Amino acid sequence: MKKINFSKIFTPFYQDLAVDLGTANSLVYVKGKGVVIREPSVVAINQKTGQILAIGREAKIMVGRTPGHILAIKPLVRGVISDFEVTEQMLRYFFEKTKKNSPSFLPSFPRVVIGIPCGTTEVERRAVERAARSAGAKEVYLIEEPIAAAIGAKLPIQEAKGVFIIDIGGGTTEVAVISLGGIVTFRSLKIAGDQFNHDIIQYIQQKYKLLIGERTAEEAKIAIGSAISTKEDLKATVRGRNLITGLPDEIIITSEDIKRAIEKSISQIVEAIKATIDETPPEILSDVMQEGIYLVGGGALLRNIDILIKNEVKMPVKIIDDPLTAVVRGGGIVIENLDKYREVLTKNLSEELS
Repeated sequence: MKKINFSKIFTPFYQDLAVDLGTANSLVYVKGKGVVIREPSVVAINQKTGQILAIGREAKIMVGRTPGHILAIKPLVRGVISDFEVTEQMLRYFFEKTKKNSPSFLPSFPRVVIGIPCGTTEVERRAVERAARSAGAKEVYLIEEPIAAAIGAKLPIQEAKGVFIIDIGGGTTEVAVISLGGIVTFRSLKIAGDQFNHDIIQYIQQKYKLLIGERTAEEAKIAIGSAISTKEDLKATVRGRNLITGLPDEIIITSEDIKRAIEKSISQIVEAIKATIDETPPEILSDVMQEGIYLVGGGALLRNIDILIKNEVKMPVKIIDDPLTAVVRGGGIVIENLDKYREVLTKNLSEELS
């Protein structure tokens, strides 16, 4: 009787993923399916037992509303892992969630592409890779977020042509010039969407003597925030605790309030853009002047930020379609065409140890 080679019949099921592991939100792309997960990077933990109570949207609802022994935390701070074990659990949760529609009888050992900020240290890169491996990934590839975002925006990064991209996320702002698949010059700032929220909290506390929470500040930023003064001064009602009476109170703030609250942080981002332009080689800068600067990330959705940057640097500024998913879409394109884009990936830990 002829021996049957079952290994040729039952091949392992590999579910390749791309992950945008953000400070504020995490997104997951599944090969062949697209973006399937968009959840806040928040984990709720019972400090008495160490048990994880909720991850993602359910955990974010708990922010500012938990008793003392339950803590809703962000395991990534300013783009890097601050709590390894919690990050691992969050990744494991996302990985398991992607397997819901996969054949249950087949093993899943995903290859994973993960976006990381520019300028991350060796220790920070290793932490990301180890967290992904501990969560169940078989192979882990890291890609710098501006490159992933540019690929997601379908910009010609592998050509001998300059691409200028700004990624304003939750924890970091990445300003990078890319050519021939690599970063020519960059700036990475720990100033982004989360900092804008803190700026709003402090401004309202100082001007109106009202203490508000981070969620309230973020909602106000999204609802009426603007990077420049406008004729239409939008208004929003915010509620918090009056610092003089100690009682609940509500006030009406305007888009001008938001603009003034975040203008210092915005100016620091503009200075980083100018410094990057100053370091850009003339031939590449010529390309940028012709093609313009591209804006991605959640911060790109702040009203009129493209106009402000355009006025400051005297070059066209374009917000790409669906800027929130640019990084994960770029990671998805890479995982779908790994051989084509292998050169844009950073050297991973398994390669270093081999």
